[in-house]
Amino acid sequence: MKPLFTLLLILVISIPSFSQETDSQNTSTTYYLIRHAEKDRSDDSNEDPELTEQGKARANNWSSILQHVKFDDVYSTEYNRTRQTAQPIAESNNVKVLTYDPRNLFSEEFAEATFGKTILVVGHSNTTPAFVNAILGEKKYEDIDDDNNGNLYIVTITLGGEKSDHILTIN
Repeated sequence: MKPLFTLLLILVISIPSFSQETDSQNTSTTYYLIRHAEKDRSDDSNEDPELTEQGKARANNWSSILQHVKFDDVYSTEYNRTRQTAQPIAESNNVKVLTYDPRNLFSEEFAEATFGKTILVVGHSNTTPAFVNAILGEKKYEDIDDDNNGNLYIVTITLGGEKSDHILTIN
């Protein structure tokens, strides 16, 4: 069962990338969005905690899961936990982690800067689904449960403006 799930996961993740490779004009934009990995909750007063060991392992696991995707850019909020989650994926793609403002999701400037690219966005339990909703132009996804660090959202926008989306949960 696990090999079948792994094969299905690779296919779902890779389909948007394959479609971009065959289109020499990059007429589609694909966004992969994840929530940061497990953060250190040992100090309630720390508003910018780092990842736990389990979180660091998950960040590395995301890099392995997404190894077949060539990201043009990797975005994160300015928090330690999101940057640390994004870093392994950015390193494997030889790009720097860029920052975005979670209070200004999917702005016109962001859409223009990412047009025709494959992008990873690392956010939070509330901003990640809100970002997906902003891309889609509809409220489709609710906030992520606080104990869930394994959702992967994939949104593709074609040149004609057609949008498709998928969500996977990886434990």
